[in-house]
Amino acid sequence: MATRYIPLFLRHSPTPNVRSFALLSGLEAGVRGILISVMPLVLYEATVDPATGQGNASLVSRIYFAIGLCSLVWGLMVPWATRHVPRRWVYTAGTILYLCGMGLALIGGTVAVALAILVNALATVTLFVCLNAYVLDYIQRAELGRSTSTQMLYAAIFWAVGPMTGVWLRTVWAPAPFVVAAGFSVALLVTFWILRLGNGKQIQKAKGPALNPLSYLGRFFAQPRLIAGWLFAVVRSCGWWVYVVYVPIFCVQSGLGDKVGGFALSVTNAFLFTTPFLLRLARWLTVRRAVTAAFVWGAAFFVLAGVVSPLPWASVALIFVGSVALVMLDVAGGLPFLMAVKPSERTEMAAVYSSFRDVSGIMTPGVAWLVLLVAPVAGVFVAAGAAMALMATVAARLHPRLGSPRPSHGLPVPGE
Repeated sequence: MATRYIPLFLRHSPTPNVRSFALLSGLEAGVRGILISVMPLVLYEATVDPATGQGNASLVSRIYFAIGLCSLVWGLMVPWATRHVPRRWVYTAGTILYLCGMGLALIGGTVAVALAILVNALATVTLFVCLNAYVLDYIQRAELGRSTSTQMLYAAIFWAVGPMTGVWLRTVWAPAPFVVAAGFSVALLVTFWILRLGNGKQIQKAKGPALNPLSYLGRFFAQPRLIAGWLFAVVRSCGWWVYVVYVPIFCVQSGLGDKVGGFALSVTNAFLFTTPFLLRLARWLTVRRAVTAAFVWGAAFFVLAGVVSPLPWASVALIFVGSVALVMLDVAGGLPFLMAVKPSERTEMAAVYSSFRDVSGIMTPGVAWLVLLVAPVAGVFVAAGAAMALMATVAARLHPRLGSPRPSHGLPVPGE
């Protein structure tokens, strides 16, 4: 037969594993890491009033608020799209959206930059939904924690170096960060097709018509563990939003320069290299204790950073220390949700979970917009700390053995 002349690795693609998804996460981190500190500064500078020479932080918040609304609707539509378009093509479209975003950013101007951020946000949520659906298809429930920490470990180098590098590249040649990010987008697309993930596990044809994109929200709201896990992700993401968008603006307004925020973010992201240790720590403490402690830590230091804002360097130092909690929440904060998902609802619930990015992208600039009406940028730090304190009370009510080996398996239960 003619097929015997086809190389074995082309006839039998390897089963995707933890490292396959970690590699994709790492390359996407290359795209986002380079831009994460650049885009808020570019947008802030695009809103500069020639009369005052100052950017408009309130306008930046309104733009991000509108982008968050669009991204939320888009994310809820992705599962519907994957029922009509093969998942591999939806993922491919996400990488192409990144390339479109880079093109818009190169044009410059308030409108083009705002559209670039929007298109990049749509790309991020598309890839996030698809990747989580692939992970839930191929990774066993007991391995979800290791999968999450491995993805973060692979992404750590890009998150650690990217923010500082992106700001530096912009000083060398303004288009450089966008060109480099476009290169990572191409590498991500090529790697995805080399891994041959296909459309995930297709055990049988769907019975009956495709669900309305919003019909599965009822099943989500009926499960308290899913709601709690989603809220943890929302507030954690709000913390990152404040750290990524409003800390650099605070630094510029306080006279610290435009590089301090990117440097602080790079150093914080370097803690991602400790994710294997943090995962073991979370298992030893139990997920409940780890998540609760992280929210308490973050709440305390974010509020303190806002209180001492008249001392800019002290404020940045305190919020930097508080950001360590966000790294721990990246490791353990999503486990309550992922461990409660039913196999029959993988794609739909992956879309619901991914909405945390968009909801936080609506809540953070929306609340910041209101705060900035009555307080300076440092008031946003206090608001983020208050939200974390509220989540600490919710986390304290989680099941004490969540994420621990089950006693029925004859294994010891951490934390006892």
